[in-house]
Amino acid sequence: MDSPSARLSLSDQMKVIEKLEVFKIQGRDKHGRKVLRIIGKSFPARSVSKEALNEYLREKIFPSLEEKPFSIVYVHTDVHRSENFPGISTLRSINDAIPENVKDNLEAVHFVHPGLQARLFLATFGRLLFTGGLYKKVNYVTRLEFLWDQVRRNEMEIPEFVYDHDEELEFRPMMDYGIESDHPRVYGAPPAMDSSVSMYSMRCIG
Repeated sequence: MDSPSARLSLSDQMKVIEKLEVFKIQGRDKHGRKVLRIIGKSFPARSVSKEALNEYLREKIFPSLEEKPFSIVYVHTDVHRSENFPGISTLRSINDAIPENVKDNLEAVHFVHPGLQARLFLATFGRLLFTGGLYKKVNYVTRLEFLWDQVRRNEMEIPEFVYDHDEELEFRPMMDYGIESDHPRVYGAPPAMDSSVSMYSMRCIG
């Protein structure tokens, strides 16, 4: 069976990316640099190919980042391997497609809500996937309040579900370390009787 991306033309796949606003140059950081905001949950991994993604970035994003330093805010909240994670080969392809002057202009990557599995993934594959010193520019941001230390809050649009997750983390801080599941629960409900069920998240990059 063909994948959804095989049934859409390259231009239609690019329109999907544009409509979902996965990538958006918006606002500035505290140093006055442009910010590329990336919402991981919105990425249509099942609907677009890496060729369409790279073409979209080449046409719509990279030209605006070629002349001056900029930073990235990548929001990892609610990213699942089976739904919106692009995959290792796509990540490597994106890295290879980034023009050298754009790589040189990138000052920082603020990685919002990384989770334990995402940290382990980057620790294992980061230096292999991301060349040109990109991996060293990653700054983990566990709460939105710390993001506002780096970017101008009044210039950055963040989806409501990100704020909801941030609030949940305040009640369940062990989710940051993968010790507690990030699946929804009813607060105040009695504990499950089957203690053999692991509370650890099974998402690859959650």
